Amino acid sequence: MTSYVTVARAATGLVEDRGSRFWCHVARVSDEDAARELVAGLRREHHDARHHCSAFVLGPRGEVERSSDDGEPAGTAGAPMLDVLRGAGLSDVAAVVSRWFGGTLLGAGGLVRAYGDAVRAALADAGTLRRSLLTELAVDLDHADAGRVEGELRARGETVLDVAYGDRVRVVLGAAAGDVDRLREVVAAATGGAVVPSPVGERWVDGPGQSTSPST
Repeated sequence: MTSYVTVARAATGLVEDRGSRFWCHVARVSDEDAARELVAGLRREHHDARHHCSAFVLGPRGEVERSSDDGEPAGTAGAPMLDVLRGAGLSDVAAVVSRWFGGTLLGAGGLVRAYGDAVRAALADAGTLRRSLLTELAVDLDHADAGRVEGELRARGETVLDVAYGDRVRVVLGAAAGDVDRLREVVAAATGGAVVPSPVGERWVDGPGQSTSPST
């Protein structure tokens, strides 16, 4: 697994049905604690809502999934919300739907539609971005050469992740899977063969956002 898709930004969506209001907030989260903090914060903010149902998917492979009906009939809220996140192919994302009851019972089918539609409405505004796993390659340079080499690498479109100054200047570059050898050749060309980049780890990085809404 070298890439996955998440939401580009936090967003909200609103669905109304027979007086009931279903207000969804979707956001990017890094772990279960962050997802639960999002739920708790919205519960405090919208304390007058009857239910705060939630669903989240975490990890590059979507390996962690959780959902909660928060007092709604079993399977009518959290599960359909989770189905929408799965169908959109998203991870590292949480959705919380706060419901204000309008006085008319919607039935199981009505609840499933409303909760799912609220998540879809929020995702349509959130957009998506792809995260990619890059190999980190360190290039150690003399101060006299660092500015020129870094500028040349950036001009070639290479991904500069970090620059650290000490006795020497360490530039950390990112290379996608299968692109490490090419990057080594670029560094060799920029330094006259004097520097060989060394792998120092891996890092997930964000790609550009997309304006289209996720598929469901």
